[in-house]
Amino acid sequence: MLWINFLHIYQPVNVDAYNIKEATEKSYLRIIRALEENTEIKFTININGCLFLRWEELGYQNLIKRIWGLIKKGQLEITGNAAYHPLLPLIPLSEAKKQILESEEIFRKHFGKDFKPKGFFFSEMAYGKEAAALVKSLGYEWTVLDEISCAGKIGSHDFSKNYFDKNSGLKIIFRSRELSNSFVPDTIGKMIENNKKLAITATDGELYGFRYIDQTGKFEKLLKRGGFKTLTISKFLKQNTEEKSTAVVDSSWDSTEKELKNNKPYILWQDKDKEIQNSLWDLANLAYRTIEKNKHDSNYIWARWHLVRGLASCTFWWASGKDFKESFGPLAWSPDEIERGSNELIRAIRALDNIETRDIKMKSEKMYIEIKRKIWEQHWTYYWKKNIDKNL
Repeated sequence: MLWINFLHIYQPVNVDAYNIKEATEKSYLRIIRALEENTEIKFTININGCLFLRWEELGYQNLIKRIWGLIKKGQLEITGNAAYHPLLPLIPLSEAKKQILESEEIFRKHFGKDFKPKGFFFSEMAYGKEAAALVKSLGYEWTVLDEISCAGKIGSHDFSKNYFDKNSGLKIIFRSRELSNSFVPDTIGKMIENNKKLAITATDGELYGFRYIDQTGKFEKLLKRGGFKTLTISKFLKQNTEEKSTAVVDSSWDSTEKELKNNKPYILWQDKDKEIQNSLWDLANLAYRTIEKNKHDSNYIWARWHLVRGLASCTFWWASGKDFKESFGPLAWSPDEIERGSNELIRAIRALDNIETRDIKMKSEKMYIEIKRKIWEQHWTYYWKKNIDKNL
């Protein structure tokens, strides 16, 4: 059996240090160690640029060197990305380009001046036609998406074929949602026993040890058992000669067929029925426009420092309220995390020194205060009560 495994490794750049350390110690180091101990295993991996910044700060330089060692050996392939994990279809293309180029700069710092990934990872697998065209124009060859991105339906394509996106020119590899939403080591083990030919999975790296406590080492046992072959995505695309063109639809890793029919491809992050999300986007858009109009401000660098952190997909995801327990995830509601993002957005505007931004600052402060009111009012009147009622 051939197993193509893609891992997404990311922590918000402004998250507390202990969160990054815990995910790194429980999951990321475990994955790297497993690859070092099983030299025939090959994975493709995304590590957002901002995580490298935190690893540098927290003393994980040796981990970065070990990752580079695996890349040189051909065991790991790393993808390009937008440095701070924004949802690319929902932000201006100029901002998307800046963040993609910043990740490239971070990679060159650690992996050499000529380092350039072939593949690209859209945060949350959120595909948009304009964003995809931008990615292609920056020299990327392929991306990995959820299977629903092909014609807007689950099970609408042949995993064994290469796909070519008519919109952007990018090559596409589609993950199996069913396999990816399972505990993958168990599923792959069963597929080997049943003589299946191909499995394409794409999951968060935190699945291995942090989000799912694998006390018996199923992940490591799977890698040692044999009976399957692994390839990086670039190698798979190169050796796979069957190619089919398709018009990829705007979508994300969690889109449903109903959402796509209703033209709501990014509803987890931008739902018109979610008042808090709408208010967050209003503040984010105001912050972006204000900062772009003040590029010569003496504090422009610091304003952007806060802005990119506030634009991270997490700011909006935590306001969705969706329950991900079936795929080893949390309830996507956290007033603290929503506040963390909104704090960055208001600080971006506050950072500007130009006195002419005073009226906008007053307007943004009122927006920010209203967001905080909505967050905690909703938390105490709905989510807290819901949890109490469930436990009675």
